Amino acid sequence: MKEATLKANWGIEGDAHAGTWHRQISLLSADTVDAFNRQGANVADGDFGENLLAYGLDFPCLPVGTALVCGDVVLRMTQIGKVCHSGCDIQKRMGKCIMPTEGAFARVLHGGILRPGMPIEAYTAQRVFILCASDKGYAGERKDESTPALHHLVTEEGYEVVGTALLPDDRGQLSALMAHICDSYTADLLLTTGGTGLSLRDVTPEATIDIAERMVPGLAELMRLRSLSVTARASLSRSVCATRKQTLIVNLPGSPKAAVENLQAILESLPHGLPILQGTQGECAVDSHI
Repeated sequence: MKEATLKANWGIEGDAHAGTWHRQISLLSADTVDAFNRQGANVADGDFGENLLAYGLDFPCLPVGTALVCGDVVLRMTQIGKVCHSGCDIQKRMGKCIMPTEGAFARVLHGGILRPGMPIEAYTAQRVFILCASDKGYAGERKDESTPALHHLVTEEGYEVVGTALLPDDRGQLSALMAHICDSYTADLLLTTGGTGLSLRDVTPEATIDIAERMVPGLAELMRLRSLSVTARASLSRSVCATRKQTLIVNLPGSPKAAVENLQAILESLPHGLPILQGTQGECAVDSHI
């Protein structure tokens, strides 16, 4: 097809296999199909009932939970392999069919239009976006040192940083960007830094609450508890943690040292909490195309 329209939590519009289940999209490696044809299979695109063929991705080697990003479309892999239909013509002719072992399936997290040749990225690590809130940083009057410090920490811990942003302490701007990141499934973990104190311009917790679907008070309590062993001023922190869609939002202080210490306090909980939020888990990034 010249293009296909993917609908969130459904699949490809017009596809008989689309629906509110875990196999909304079926995928096959185009390299594997080419190799199968060199054995005499003589199969054309779509003969396996696959929705998407991608070069450069070995789907059975990617863990369930891998995020596939192609343009605006975001997929999350849910299953590797399947039981082949009885009486499959390809299996009768070749003695085997590659779909049961090489095929993969995914849900559509965010919809959009796909066309042949579009680049596709596979993220097997949890994706992180870092948002710094700072009037002075935004005005160029102060260097943002918290974002690089957090970037270094999460990268060392095996996360994939997919974006950063610097905004003023503006409640509307902060909440709008946070909502977009969550709703577009840009990241699995959204870290904010700055705007958590008692200054009248500190509005990051309010901006988070404005767009939150569920609060996660235990993480914020744990950060304050651990920070109190360093300084009594930790009691003044108004940081909150919350979820929207399948993204976890964590407010961190603006100080690089405090931001790192607060995140370190909850790192042990994230490998368990994030997969629960998503229903899956994963681990690195690969570039390819459909």
